[in-house]
Amino acid sequence: MNHSLAHRHEPDAGVILDNVRAALAEDVGSGDITAALIPADAVANARIITREDGVLCGRAWVERVFLEIDPAITLAWEADDGSAIGAGDTLFSASGPARGLLTAERSALNFLQLLSGTATTCSRYAALVAGTSVKLLDTRKTIPGLRVAQKYAVSCGGCFNHRMGLFDAFLIKENHINACGGIAAAVEMAHRTAPGKPVEVEVETPEELEQALAAGCDRVMLDNFSLAEMASAVAYTGGRAELEASGNVTERTLRAIAETGVDYISIGALTKDCKALDLSMRLL
Repeated sequence: MNHSLAHRHEPDAGVILDNVRAALAEDVGSGDITAALIPADAVANARIITREDGVLCGRAWVERVFLEIDPAITLAWEADDGSAIGAGDTLFSASGPARGLLTAERSALNFLQLLSGTATTCSRYAALVAGTSVKLLDTRKTIPGLRVAQKYAVSCGGCFNHRMGLFDAFLIKENHINACGGIAAAVEMAHRTAPGKPVEVEVETPEELEQALAAGCDRVMLDNFSLAEMASAVAYTGGRAELEASGNVTERTLRAIAETGVDYISIGALTKDCKALDLSMRLL
């Protein structure tokens, strides 16, 4: 039975709230002493702009930050998550108590710049394989505590999500294989331990590919295979399992890997090497 390991992890309100409260706890702490210099009854308007092109992501986190700081603050968005944005664009405007606007600013923009940066990176990678059937996958190489957020950003940028963590799918690697006594034994144990959970096996040689297919796994990860070896693996597998390429994937090598016919390419750089988008808030 084939179980897809590619998902879209939508943001959960509880996770967003936890993320935001953790961010505010470290930033605001016992209180924003600088914002306290402003009269308590002062109100202001602000607009948030981007200084560079990209893909927007993180609205729900931004909204939660402002709501936690002061429910009297209102936001008006000019773009949706997943939208292309250009340098100089206004992303949203905010109105309300001036103290609250300034206290929320950094935490809100931290979420928005990180997640938009992740989505922008993914959009760039996705464009490199346009016209092929491959799906680009993220990995577990995420910022601790922000995995759901980053995986959501990956999907907003046009790529796809691998498993969320160690609990929702098997990924049997070299150390697991050695500890279990071989590929066949590891896959058989996985099927008995959690029937219905997707089972993926990482292989490093064509011989291990044969063993993984014979064991009945759902997907095989081709670890550091050459382009010729990947193409041969696609032909040999013949659709009996999904094939995922991993290792030594760069923007330069990505297209050639996609053209071998593998179903997926996993790329740690989608989440671990992203550059935050340059954003700014200006009071009007």
